[in-house]
Parts: sequence; structure tokens; C-alpha cells
Amino acid sequence: MTTFKKRQTLSTLQASVQSWPDPGLEPLELAVVIPTYNEKSNVPEIIAALERTLSGVRWEVIFVDDDSPDETASEVRGMALRDPRIRIVQRVGRRGLSSACIEGMLATAAPNIAVMDADLQHDESILPQMLSLLKGRQLDLVIASRLVGDGSMGNMERKRVLLSSVGSRLSRFVCRCELSDAMSGFFIVNRRFLNEVVHRLSGVGFKILVDLVASSPRPVRCSEVPYRFRPRRHGESKLDIQIELEYLYLLLDKIIGNIVPTRFVLFALVGFIGLLLHLAVLGVCYLRFGTTFVGAQAASTFIAMACNFLLNNVITFRDLRLRGWRLLSGFLKFFAACLVGAITNVSFAGFLHNAGIPWYLAGLSGVAVGSVWNYGVSSVFTWHRTRSRPAATSSAASLSLSKDPSSHDV
Repeated sequence: MTTFKKRQTLSTLQASVQSWPDPGLEPLELAVVIPTYNEKSNVPEIIAALERTLSGVRWEVIFVDDDSPDETASEVRGMALRDPRIRIVQRVGRRGLSSACIEGMLATAAPNIAVMDADLQHDESILPQMLSLLKGRQLDLVIASRLVGDGSMGNMERKRVLLSSVGSRLSRFVCRCELSDAMSGFFIVNRRFLNEVVHRLSGVGFKILVDLVASSPRPVRCSEVPYRFRPRRHGESKLDIQIELEYLYLLLDKIIGNIVPTRFVLFALVGFIGLLLHLAVLGVCYLRFGTTFVGAQAASTFIAMACNFLLNNVITFRDLRLRGWRLLSGFLKFFAACLVGAITNVSFAGFLHNAGIPWYLAGLSGVAVGSVWNYGVSSVFTWHRTRSRPAATSSAASLSLSKDPSSHDV
């Protein structure tokens, strides 16, 4: 090695050593996890707000971005080049607020982890108070609540206030502690508690707080701090019925998920609705309009299958929802799967009945086998995960993303 190269190598090593963290610095105390989707305009403001309020705390912020079309990740990455406390986790092909929060919480070594929105509706100024309470009383969770003390929902729409109230009441069926504001998306969790529950988390929907509390095998040590919910400054909220369905799915998963797959239960429920519709259409066509039984049976079967397919697409397989031409091809695959399932159903029921099994047990067994077949085949061939295209190359792709993972208070 030449003298020049030796000097160049030595200079590089010295520069690297100088850039290493000073071992005398205080250890990392708090990580703030912020899930984002199309929040580019809010990123500089939320970072500045954290800088002001956490001046006495050793902190870092982790933005978990679901590949936002507005290049939120690029905005964060640019700021991270100037400030090592800022980090970015950009997810491609994965969607959902709860799962984003989980990935962010697992991506930090901090002993205490805050989760909050990027839309500036959460009052970051209470973070030091929440952290002090968590550490001082050795709690598992400290939750920012809009419903205790001088907390307030702000100018939230009446519909969202009602949804929040109903959601909090429903959470009591699965939570291991009393929460005044179970719908809050603003809290601090202790690392030890997170490690206890992380393998039980469902990662479903938008209510990560309920998921955390409901996943605990023991009563949760928690407290609440009041805050006033602020109006969103940039962008827009995308709260709709899909978020409400996701929450019900989470509750169902916490209640029966360890016994039967929640998706299969929803598939069976949709099938039951289809059965009722089938009987109603059959009765109307055959008894009311005098259609032949075969014709009425064919019409009711087709209508019931179409209804089942559309409901499963919206409810059971909502995270893999088919759109455009894939909706038509998916329906044809679903119809074929159900047709084979019906043949399996009848064949198995007939075999059991011929073997001496009572007719009603044979019939129910046939339905059960047919349902399992339909569910399995539909999961594999009708609703299956495909490779996501980059949002920058397809405007349609950006329209088919899951709902806004950056605003999860209701």
C-alpha cells in the first residue's frame, strides 16, 4: 500500500471515530413512533414541535411511512441527513396503521416508546409529563385522553364523537383495564410491557392501543393524562366505514382468534347471510312468480354467490380487496370455488347419511366441509396478495392503498 493510500485510510478511520456517539452521552430515553401516509407537509412542523417540547430528553423519532405517493419518506430522509435523531422506515407492499406502529416500536432500542399522529392533532407538549408519569410510577402505559380532567374532543364532528364513545364501550369486552379514551392513538408504552405482549398482537386495523391492552395476559398498569384534540393543519382525514369494520375485526380477533381464525368466522358469517338471501330469492321466484324450481334455484344461487363475493371482498378479505378487472376475474374464480364446494358438500353429506348418520348432522357436516373448501380455495386463488407496484409508476396503485394510516383517533 502506498504512503498516500495509508494516509487516506488513516484519515477516513479518524473521521469515522470522530463521528461515533460519545459514550459519555446520556442513553436514549424516548422514541416517538409516527405512522404516516401523505403527510409530507406536516413532517417539518412535527419535528420542530418535538424539538421544542423534548429539549431535556434524549429522544429519537421514527417515521413509518406506507410508501406515500407525496414522497413523505423522501422528506423525512432529507431531514434525517441533517439530524441523526430522525429515522425513516419506508414500507413497500405493506399497509395498515397498527402494523406500522408495531414495526416502528420494534425498530428502536429506546426503553420508552411514544406513538402519535403526524397530523399535529395530538398535543406533543404533554409528552414530558407522560414520560415522567410512566417512569415515576413504573407503569406499562400512559395514555393521552380527551375524556379526563380538562381534556377535550375539540371541534371533532358529532359523528366521530359518537363513534369514539361506542368504540370505547366495546373495548371493555377485551381490555384488561379501564380506559376512558380507548380510541386514543396517543400514548407511551414501556419496553418491558411491549415485549410481554408483542407476540400476541393482532396488528389489525387502526386501534393499536386496544390491541396492546387486550393482548396482555395480566391487568395493565396504566394512567391517563388529559389533552385537547387539535384540528388537522394539513391534508385530510380519511375516516370511513372501513376503519369501523377494521375495529370490529380487531375485537372479534381478540375474542375468538385463539380458537378459530377470525377471517374464517367472517367468511362463514357472510355465507350465512348468503344462505338467507338464497332462501328469500328462491321463495319469491318459485312461490310468488311461478318460476320453475330449477330456474328459481339457479337464479337464487347466482344472486347469493354474487352477494357473498361482494361482501367477502369488502369485509372478510378487505385488506386484499379486488378492484377493476381483478374484481371480475375474482368473481369467476369465487363462483368456480363455490361450485366445487357445493358438490363436495352434497357428496360428503350423502356419504354420511348412507353410513347411518342422522340427516341433520350429515347436512351440517356437509355444509361445514363445503365452507372450509370454499374458504381455503378462495383464500389461495381469489383473494391472494400480489406484488405491489411502486406508487410513482401507477396512479391506480395509489388509489388502491389502505386508508390513511397517519390519523387513527376516532
